[in-house]
Amino acid sequence: MLVLSRQKDESIMIGDDVEITIVDVRGDKVRLGINAPRSVSVHRKEIYLAIQKEKEQSQSSDSHTASGAVKNS
Repeated sequence: MLVLSRQKDESIMIGDDVEITIVDVRGDKVRLGINAPRSVSVHRKEIYLAIQKEKEQSQSSDSHTASGAVKNS
């Protein structure tokens, strides 16, 4: 893991297209501004994990449905 120190209004670049700016620091909270192309999904980690879990459940139920349809044919 790369660890960088930044102050308010300073930025970090990820590749050529993603810029992360420190917008505000208050106590133990840091507010980030993220500029990224629309083709790049940006989520808080807990939201990302929930999306991944939902996708896995959807794929699992789709595969059960598809295998059930094949068996019934």
